[in-house]
Amino acid sequence: MSDNGVSDNDISRRRLLATAGATGAAGLVLGGAGGAGVYAAATGSGASPDAKALASVGSTAAPFHGEHQAGITTPLQARGHLVAFDLAPGAGRKEAAALLRRWSAAARTMMAGEPFGDTDSGVALDAGPSSLTVTFGFGRTFFARTGLNSRRPAALDPLPDFSSDHLDARRSNGDLWVQIGADDALVAFHALRTIQREAGDAARVRWQMNGFNRSPGATAQPMTARNLMGQIDGTGNPKPSDADFDQRIFVPADGGAEGPEWMAGGSYAVVRRIRMLLDDWEKLARGEQEKVIGRKKSDGAPLTGGSETTELDLDKTGPDGKLVIPSNAHARISAPEQNGGAAMLRRPFSYHDGIGADGTPDAGLLFICWQADPLRGFVPVQRKLDRGDALSPFIRHEASGLFAVPGGARDGEYVGQRLLES
Repeated sequence: MSDNGVSDNDISRRRLLATAGATGAAGLVLGGAGGAGVYAAATGSGASPDAKALASVGSTAAPFHGEHQAGITTPLQARGHLVAFDLAPGAGRKEAAALLRRWSAAARTMMAGEPFGDTDSGVALDAGPSSLTVTFGFGRTFFARTGLNSRRPAALDPLPDFSSDHLDARRSNGDLWVQIGADDALVAFHALRTIQREAGDAARVRWQMNGFNRSPGATAQPMTARNLMGQIDGTGNPKPSDADFDQRIFVPADGGAEGPEWMAGGSYAVVRRIRMLLDDWEKLARGEQEKVIGRKKSDGAPLTGGSETTELDLDKTGPDGKLVIPSNAHARISAPEQNGGAAMLRRPFSYHDGIGADGTPDAGLLFICWQADPLRGFVPVQRKLDRGDALSPFIRHEASGLFAVPGGARDGEYVGQRLLES
């Protein structure tokens, strides 16, 4: 996935936003995440004799401090919670700084597998860290409410209105965004409850969404996840081993064009709740589903042959002279080479929120993608999908958000300190 994207000098941000419109899922079938977590055994030679022994799942820990926040390149976790907050009336920069200080202290403690404070509920006792990550981001409205409009990144300009959106404003955007992931459901809930409690009087929950993925260890060898349509989901993701991975996903150390400098080491998260119209999808024969996607359902291989990781042969035709991968196949339209090299790291959770009043499942994807600039990642792909993605009739975008996720906190810092105290 080489980066030959459109130059900032060729297309202005304003014009791209004005002309963009999309109906697709922005690489919905490409949703896994690469990268290696940092592992720490919770038991060992120095452990207390009466300490509870932990399996590998429970003992795995991600670091709180670092160049980047955890939860971006951390391997997909089994459970996830997304929650957005709005600052309370009258709360400003001072209250926001105190809130991020509390939240960072809580995240640091819980990610180490330890209870937080004397009032800890005990829900996650005995579970270990279980790969817990807590990731914090700022929405566009946060900057006006804290008097920091002059420091708001241009990359937080509102996303365009895509032509098939059915967005619920009550479940979109927000001043603050928190992503929680863990490989144990109780650990994830404990983190969610602690973050909500520590918000105190400074912020109120705007919306919350809950998701899941395959449990680690369910297969003998790690495999790319599947989404609720049954498709292999994550094949085309950029990998941390790629030479240009950091350039595509993270804001450079000097802030660069994606700046400002307080965002160094950070990334921009686009969050979309994408409902899958599963009753309609499941009426299609497997062969028809594969034509919609452009890949085999069994192993994720392109219809043009090979294995899951084989490059798409977009020019190959069959005996009838027609393209083997149809012109409107999702994999074709969302491919980087079809979008000026646009790349984003897709790291979703599936969700199921019961059965709707019409008797259909309220289920789909909590789509989360990461990039150094959404106008060179998410938006170009959505713009291309607007021209006729075969997947569009089977999905519906119901909520949306865009958040600036600053770099990781250094030792002694809290997340966002370089914005709030400089």
